[in-house]
Amino acid sequence: MISGHLDESFLAHVDEQLADADAALARRYPGDDGRRQPIHTVYVSADRYTPDLPQQWGATALETAREAGGLDAVAALVGLGGSPDSAPERLAELVAAKLTAEPIEDLRLDFEDGYGNRGDDVEDAHVHAASAAVRSAVAAGIVPPFIGIRFKCFEAPVRRRGLRTLDGFIGGLLDGGTLPDGLTLTLPKVTSVAQVETMVEVAAALERIHDLPAGRIGFEVQVETPQAILAADGTAPVARLIHAGDGRVTSLHYGTYDYSASLGIAAAYQSMEHPAADHAKNVMQLAVAGTGVHMSDGSTNILPIGDNVEPAWQLHARLVRRHLERGIYQGWDMHPAQLVTRFLATYAFYRDGFAPAATRLRNYMHRVDSAIMDEPATAKALAGFINRGAVCGALPTADVEAATDLPIQTVRDVAFGRQTSPLV
Repeated sequence: MISGHLDESFLAHVDEQLADADAALARRYPGDDGRRQPIHTVYVSADRYTPDLPQQWGATALETAREAGGLDAVAALVGLGGSPDSAPERLAELVAAKLTAEPIEDLRLDFEDGYGNRGDDVEDAHVHAASAAVRSAVAAGIVPPFIGIRFKCFEAPVRRRGLRTLDGFIGGLLDGGTLPDGLTLTLPKVTSVAQVETMVEVAAALERIHDLPAGRIGFEVQVETPQAILAADGTAPVARLIHAGDGRVTSLHYGTYDYSASLGIAAAYQSMEHPAADHAKNVMQLAVAGTGVHMSDGSTNILPIGDNVEPAWQLHARLVRRHLERGIYQGWDMHPAQLVTRFLATYAFYRDGFAPAATRLRNYMHRVDSAIMDEPATAKALAGFINRGAVCGALPTADVEAATDLPIQTVRDVAFGRQTSPLV
């Protein structure tokens, strides 16, 4: 036992000095709370939504793959199947089940760019119809895990129209129904922290009006303007707005084309992999780290239709794999046929990395001698990777438990920091 020279009163002084910093760190960077993150968001014009739209998209995706020789043929076409765990036949089996049971994980009914300006009477009617359709989907048990709207932004020309749509949609959902558990609202084209602070006030007002629990209404922030990345004073508003959101900001979504256009990038070169896009997403990734806020990449406008199916699939699969490798676990899809490569590429990513990740997690948790000496933070990352694959359907529970020699709940406990040390 060592004899210390710093007495108790000095140590207490140190604790007191850092108490405010400790509290701020815990408040601002609480870490991942374990809530599910969808692997994609599908955008459709709000007037086109029907309760059976997800099933229709799944059927269209399967039919498009069948016309190309089947899901296994598409997997081979786009260069997937690099490990025994991700052989094209196994990917095809898993993805076919996904496209049948849960073809869309997150669905956004769009009243913004994908909808346009159609006049108040028309938009009001579509808001009413959309909320009624979502109520029907919830009642029938066929609503996707996450669903909601993107309303018009808080810039002055369309601000009141956007709020009118949001107000009507929330009211419509509660007219004889309840808010879906996975309700997701998207605030687009954010240019200032003040807009997020105002959205917090709007959400609180809607909760008071409808007698909802405080904090029930959260929202995503779509990052598609340079002002969100770099302010006039040289700060990064995207980091500040998360904390200004008072716990209501659930995710940041990158807007590929608005952001690129705002920088003057020619249309032919606007893409998810442009260096300007990578810079914006790197800043966003730093901003969300440790906050528990999710992050999503954007979309590609090259669609797999007509004579462009194969090259568009190859591009989409590569872009999906690219953002997954960069630690961005969600993206956007705009067409039913993109679901084919969304799930094939995502499932291949998790299955390619499954065996080595499972072995390392098993060795760490069971204290097995290994050439790789992992630390608790790495074990958490390994478990997080496996858990994401399990949640989306790429890694069946039986496979996870057999490969890790751990119950799936233990894997999740490690992933979310509830279990930090080996079992023995």
